[in-house]
Amino acid sequence: MYDLIVVGGGHAGCEAAHIGAVLGLKTALVTANIKNIADMPCNPSIGGTAKGIIVREIDALGGLMGIVADKSHFQIKMLNNGKGPAVRSLRAQADKITYPKNMLAALKNTSNLEIIESMVEDLIVDNSQVKGIILSDGTKISSKAVILTTGTYLKGNILIGSQNTPGGPHGEARSNYLSDNLKKYGLSIQRLKTGTPPRIKASSIDFSVMQEELGDDTYHTFSFDTEPLYEINKQQKCYLLYTNEQTHQIIRDNLSKSAMYGGYVTGVGPRYCPSIEDKIVRFADKKRHQLFLEPESIYYDEWYLQGFSTSMPIDIQEKMVHSLPGLENAEITKYAYAIEYDAIDPLQMKPSLENKVIANLFTAGQINGTSGYEEAAAQGLIAGINAHHKIKNIEPLILKRNEAYIGVLIDDLVTKGTAEPYRMLTSRAEFRLILRHDNADLRLRKIGYENGTIDDIRYQKLLLKENQINELKNILRNTNLSLNPKTEEIFKKYAIAIPKSSISLYLLLKRPEITIDFLKEIIPLDYEPSILEEVEIEIKYEGYIAKSYKEAEKMLKLEEKLIPEDLNYQDVINLASEARQKLEKIRPKSIGQAARISGVNPSDIAILSVYLKRKYNK
Repeated sequence: MYDLIVVGGGHAGCEAAHIGAVLGLKTALVTANIKNIADMPCNPSIGGTAKGIIVREIDALGGLMGIVADKSHFQIKMLNNGKGPAVRSLRAQADKITYPKNMLAALKNTSNLEIIESMVEDLIVDNSQVKGIILSDGTKISSKAVILTTGTYLKGNILIGSQNTPGGPHGEARSNYLSDNLKKYGLSIQRLKTGTPPRIKASSIDFSVMQEELGDDTYHTFSFDTEPLYEINKQQKCYLLYTNEQTHQIIRDNLSKSAMYGGYVTGVGPRYCPSIEDKIVRFADKKRHQLFLEPESIYYDEWYLQGFSTSMPIDIQEKMVHSLPGLENAEITKYAYAIEYDAIDPLQMKPSLENKVIANLFTAGQINGTSGYEEAAAQGLIAGINAHHKIKNIEPLILKRNEAYIGVLIDDLVTKGTAEPYRMLTSRAEFRLILRHDNADLRLRKIGYENGTIDDIRYQKLLLKENQINELKNILRNTNLSLNPKTEEIFKKYAIAIPKSSISLYLLLKRPEITIDFLKEIIPLDYEPSILEEVEIEIKYEGYIAKSYKEAEKMLKLEEKLIPEDLNYQDVINLASEARQKLEKIRPKSIGQAARISGVNPSDIAILSVYLKRKYNK
């Protein structure tokens, strides 16, 4: 008998099992193949636009992904560094061998956690409540809660042209019956698709005609608790290249042979990570598309052709790859493929990620309709925390949209649903200026501490950081610029206009041309780079940040207007029929959530608000 069983050893499963065990639950992680734990069947990168912020949030809440990524990458850079702080995100090229190895080591070093190698094909369900799992050999294992993190293994089909091969990533055995059994218990199942590009043998690539993409010359870490473990000048290079008219013509001439355009695909693919043939069709006016060549590991010579995902037949893939500059003689070591799989309708989840149909059953990752390692890991972490809370009769942890990208992700899933693999983007977050890379610990570490996932040492480190930020702000407020020959010379050195009168350094820093590094030449500021960065951002964007918090307060007032769980929407007269159907299906917890449901209009919200005020005085 276990407290918690986690099904699946991908990025969601690793986080769920780890955090459940950390919180004291007797936990079992059940995976079909222990060698595939934390596997990276697609690009072995961690982070990216918006995704890098999610990794920081996972770390702030006590998760593993950031720590393991810091130990496992061979190149790292800050994306959008020349833009505003709201869109900056870390991205690291992780080693496909080292990352899973380090994650497995972390799991094996976690108390209360056992790893079981087997395939799960059914649940034990009694009176609409999960009681455990049933393995493919018929063995039953009991538990108080179950988290499903099955990735793309539910009835997975690999598609290359007209070939359709049952299986999971890398041709692993798929789960043949679990999704049918979930349907039997009342869960809605949808069919989704994703894909991966070909891998190229390094020795067959002419890198000389490609543009080098280097890691940053500044040290970075995903985790707030680790020091950089790499040498800047020893980072691996990546390379930029482009498609051309020959590539496009080969694709256009053979569209009907692809699994997608040949009618062999039934699942819906990701809008924001389309196949190369989909790009050629959807963006026909573009003369070229950006591609990257990235090494998968320092232990073997396969390179990942990012941006070239396809489901074309093998002979067409050969022509497509050989049309690219530098790849005329490329040897393809693994051919690209599309993969279809079953997923649940995320509208059947509560904001805690518990299923609405089966109590104590939680789901996380691609089974919920998302794409990406980071989105999966974030859900796994929250599902693990909330499974613990459910077992211990504690209120669930539900992050708000103004608190974390993780809150945006989960709220989008349970409020709007998705008919295609969901990918996190900065544009999805209306409060992205306060959901930044730099302040993830300031936003979430206290929440982690209150929920038992952050220990005293890390919490005290947070308090020290907060104190130093406030201390530095006060120094800048209370220190006026002294206009003398020495300071005037510093302004002339950087060709910056000299202020006509003395002002505080706090106000001086608000000027676009003034940086915190500039101020360090005027007075000594002996603080860690993270403190200096945080203070600079908070001062420079103070007005915009204050406006964001004000907008968030308006949203929170709507979130405080709760809707009774047993409300009969048939009693709410004058609601539009579509709004009534959506409200009955999703059963939002608050007026704020109801207002975000597609098909529920402001007039419906006004009617619902009046009804609640009259009937419940809310």
